[in-house]
Amino acid sequence: MAESSIAPEKVLKDLKEGKYAPVYFLQGEEPYFIDLISGYIENNCLPESERGFNQTILYGKDTNVSTILQNARKYPMFSERQVVVIKEAQDISDLVKDSTEKFLMAYLENPLPTTILVFCHKYKKLDARKKITKHLMKYAVFVESAKIYDNKLPEWINAYVKDKNYKIDPKAVVLLAESIGTDLSRMANEIDKLLINVKDASVVISEDLIEKYVGVSKEYNVFELQKAIGVRDIIKANKIVNHFDSNPKANPIVMVLSSLFTYYLKLLAIHAATDKSEASLARVVGVHPFFVKEYINASRLYDINKCIASVRAIREADKMVKGYTVVNVSDGFILKELIFKLLH
Repeated sequence: MAESSIAPEKVLKDLKEGKYAPVYFLQGEEPYFIDLISGYIENNCLPESERGFNQTILYGKDTNVSTILQNARKYPMFSERQVVVIKEAQDISDLVKDSTEKFLMAYLENPLPTTILVFCHKYKKLDARKKITKHLMKYAVFVESAKIYDNKLPEWINAYVKDKNYKIDPKAVVLLAESIGTDLSRMANEIDKLLINVKDASVVISEDLIEKYVGVSKEYNVFELQKAIGVRDIIKANKIVNHFDSNPKANPIVMVLSSLFTYYLKLLAIHAATDKSEASLARVVGVHPFFVKEYINASRLYDINKCIASVRAIREADKMVKGYTVVNVSDGFILKELIFKLLH
């Protein structure tokens, strides 16, 4: 096997085609793909009637390499294979210790073909310089589940909805991306909930449907706030901010600041770009071509110096929220003051 990570989508495709490997090592900051792959193996590799005898679930903080290998070397009972899943593998105390890694490396070189061994190593990565890491990359199905970037989120949403045989409007994609963010597990749950309610696959998912079933307002959301700022619509921007202030749990200020910060970085990217064609700028900014004109127009309204000043203002607001510069000031007050600075 090649010494590199394999795309989660490729692994899932192979699993659905019944192609199983002896060892899977799933690691990274994004737990969504780790849960998706391990969950598929747990629920599909063995018939339900065989899982009681041939499926073992261990937890990193309660086990060690020796126990894992003992379980992996067992033969299945009345079945062609067994499954051993180690959840929270990042908590295995001796996973990368010199005293035990040689035993795990020996198993990786000669795994029991009737065992499917799955490590779920969440929220962090192994040191790539370690021998055990290189062995896992060479002999196991090694999956790197990285955090998705904001500019890749719309593409992921489109692909997810398409995989479910539905279609979604570009505005609805942006509304979901801006409102929910890069938590893929939450995003998938919200989309699934939405599709269960829609049922009819011929219906194109719209902003109205998202507002109705996901609970995201199509009028009062971060995306609409950005649009209002982009055209310097002071009245609309303040209406949205007042709505956020009255519904702080639905519109946490940390999420709003993060989105505004990204928005101004995109405007700065437009200012820095040498190729000013719409197609090129859409790629540079990482937005659907449908929306790039809004960013171009906003960049004309806010020159590079204003964008830099706005980024500084957002950072200052973030410090205020975290209590570094002021105390006993409400999130609503901080946000209103910030929007005033951005618009004037």
